[in-house]
Amino acid sequence: MDPIQDTMARWKDGLRSGFPDGYNTLLHENCEFYSPVLFKPLKGRDMTAMYLAAAGNVLPGDEARNPVESSGGGDGTFRYTKEVLDGHHAVLEFETMVGDVSVNGVDIITCDDDGMITEFKVMLRPQRAVEVVRESMAAMLEQMTG
Repeated sequence: MDPIQDTMARWKDGLRSGFPDGYNTLLHENCEFYSPVLFKPLKGRDMTAMYLAAAGNVLPGDEARNPVESSGGGDGTFRYTKEVLDGHHAVLEFETMVGDVSVNGVDIITCDDDGMITEFKVMLRPQRAVEVVRESMAAMLEQMTG
């Protein structure tokens, strides 16, 4: 089995449960996070975990609505609609709502031979979705960091 298969199974389990133990069992300590609104990647497990936690609040889902695909908590709109898994790479397309704005995006995830995520890249469309997510993420990160 390709390493990405197990990694994505653990990722989806974490989404369903809200990552009660954090992201340490999934993220490599030198993981890089590529945001759709930042020019440079964020480096390290802690920064990646902080952005993923913020995104979990901004791009909500509801476990009861779709227990296999959703992220848990929120208004029930987040769901993965397509996925391609091969070797060490995953491409997961998702849809959600942020307020009244429809968001379509892609998570591009790379793992190492041990199944630890080494790179997490997020792309969003359309432009209005990018703007709304940028504003919402900035507010969430401000709230999280005090």
